Amino acid sequence: MKLKIYKNAEDAAAILARGGFEDEALANSVREIVRSVRDGGDKALFSFCEKFDGSVLNKDTLFVSEKEIKDAYAAIDKDLLSSMKKAAENILAYHSRSPMKEDIRTENGRTTGYTVRAVERAGIYVPGGTAPLFSSVMMGVLPARAAGVKHIYVATPAKGGKVHPAVIVAADMCGAEKIIKAGGAQAIAALAYGTESVPKVDVIAGPGNIYVTLAKKEVYGQVGIDMLAGPSEILIIADGGQNPAFVAADILSQAEHDRRSRAILLTDDEAFAGRVQAETEKQLEALARKEIASCSVENSGGIILVKDLDAACELANRIAPEHLELATEDPEELLPKIRNAGAVFMGKWTSEPVGDYFAGPDHTLPTGGTARFFEVLNQDIFLRKMSVIKYGERAIREDAADIIRLAEAEGLSAHANAVRVRAKEE
Repeated sequence: MKLKIYKNAEDAAAILARGGFEDEALANSVREIVRSVRDGGDKALFSFCEKFDGSVLNKDTLFVSEKEIKDAYAAIDKDLLSSMKKAAENILAYHSRSPMKEDIRTENGRTTGYTVRAVERAGIYVPGGTAPLFSSVMMGVLPARAAGVKHIYVATPAKGGKVHPAVIVAADMCGAEKIIKAGGAQAIAALAYGTESVPKVDVIAGPGNIYVTLAKKEVYGQVGIDMLAGPSEILIIADGGQNPAFVAADILSQAEHDRRSRAILLTDDEAFAGRVQAETEKQLEALARKEIASCSVENSGGIILVKDLDAACELANRIAPEHLELATEDPEELLPKIRNAGAVFMGKWTSEPVGDYFAGPDHTLPTGGTARFFEVLNQDIFLRKMSVIKYGERAIREDAADIIRLAEAEGLSAHANAVRVRAKEE
């Protein structure tokens, strides 16, 4: 199966078009699940977990037990555990190095600014579909921990009541207080509204399937969320001097995620495009997840020829991809031209999985063009700025006339009076 080559962006309109979250039938189904858990609590949650995950749960088995945690550490490969610890150290260090800082200033008797507080409780959702995504545990829990969240809960599907040992170990190692054996829309609803067993949280973060995303959309306002994430995607800008095997490997690294994943190459070299096409076909044959990657390549992948690298950057900004690789001789020259992307990977040695697992920056990123207004998951998602204002007597007297005038112009006389009484006070 060949990765199709398009002569221009117009010809590639089909692969550039993205579906949103407007599926009314699915939305209604999710809405009913959320409503049921909101009103029915544990009983509804357990019912949906049995229906969708085959997990027969009760209040005593809903959370991963201490014995299950101990058994998970015993079951996991020691070398894998070592690598997970190194990755966790990198991720926590990265998220801890640029905290949102309090800024309060006093000038002429007027104190203004903001103070910063972490939310009390955070729910981290971790998908549990075709792969044990323990890396998503680290990428969700550690930013919350860096922010100073006191209570962090991980929710993940438990097929037949079992959670993968690596997911359990990652959650425990990173500092999650509880691991909830629940996934899908029912888990999001339980975290948003609380049940007899599941604590209500303030923020829900982490990726998931369409049901999870629609549920996050449904409960937004009841809780904060990080973003509305869809299928994974990568956009690569490459010049003709790159190694086609590197580029093909990076295309397939995303294509193997999901049948709806999107992997696109932009290049100004048609001969290079042909070499990448051939290399992708060759590497595809050796993949363990060949069936999934093939479907993704056929339906959502492609190589688009562009006039030059400036045109590639312009198209990239329109696409606003989740992952953007600048596989060029001088990626630093292109970076200032990039406005919209979840994460940018610089140079031929920086494959996307470096960011997925180890470098430190988060891999929970905005998809589907939402990088135009959503940002990468980071500790700020779990922090709130609170305004701080303090006026002295002289300051309120000096500013009273202006404040009163503004309030009265809006017809809010009580607002004006609250300042007037102070200005008149001897």
